[in-house]
Amino acid sequence: MQLVVARIGRAHGIKGEVTVEVRTDEPELRLGPGAVLATEPAGAGPLTIETGRVHSGRLLLRFEGVRDRTAAEALRNTLLIAEVDPAELPEDPEEFYDHQLMDLDVVLADGTEIGRITEITHLPSQDLFIVERPDGSEVMIPFVEEIVTEIDLAEQRAVIAPPPGLIDESQAVIASSRDEEGDGDEAPATGTDA
Repeated sequence: MQLVVARIGRAHGIKGEVTVEVRTDEPELRLGPGAVLATEPAGAGPLTIETGRVHSGRLLLRFEGVRDRTAAEALRNTLLIAEVDPAELPEDPEEFYDHQLMDLDVVLADGTEIGRITEITHLPSQDLFIVERPDGSEVMIPFVEEIVTEIDLAEQRAVIAPPPGLIDESQAVIASSRDEEGDGDEAPATGTDA
């Protein structure tokens, strides 16, 4: 099975290095020197990683045969794809590969069906499950421990405890800072002494 593990960003320097947007929890395993990766578009690869290093919090890679900035810039926005055994599991039992989570049934703790996971979106702050509801609509569920309370691969389900309004907008609780400041009869503070 093929998994996208990174997207190539802009060239860095003049010796063929590129920045990469990492899309794997195991960059040391998937993006280490010697790794041979397929690409999308396919014509850009396969690419073999020659060196890797972290610079200012970003991973920089250099590929065999890519020796200058022009060649590195030509790879911009190319996806790097690793071949992974479908039976392989992450070392941490609390981590999951996207393919393990796809098509899981999403239910509440009481068994109420919400839908099934059709897509996983990776954002800088958290991942999101895109869940297709039985009526065809979609809902986004943040993949955080407070909301997704259990992933049961044997039962093919994800149990969630959503806050009010996440699943049903009519249950949303509107919080207003005005409600906390009082009834509005008090004069506002000016911040200067008279």
